[in-house]
Amino acid sequence: MATITTQMVKELRQATGAGVLECKQALEAHNGDYEKAALYLREKGMAAAAKRADREAKEGLIGSYIHAGS
Repeated sequence: MATITTQMVKELRQATGAGVLECKQALEAHNGDYEKAALYLREKGMAAAAKRADREAKEGLIGSYIHAGS
């Protein structure tokens, strides 16, 4: 089992944009392997995005403002 340092978590978080806890868990699951953990987080993010892809925006307001003279 590789030792997971805060620097490793920080680098993975900056590269993937995932949360601190998610990064730490991914590194622990892959024994500190940065590449495998990054790939896992990307796949997990794509799966989460696919779940929300079929959602439809049913409420909201779209407006515009046109300044006089422009």
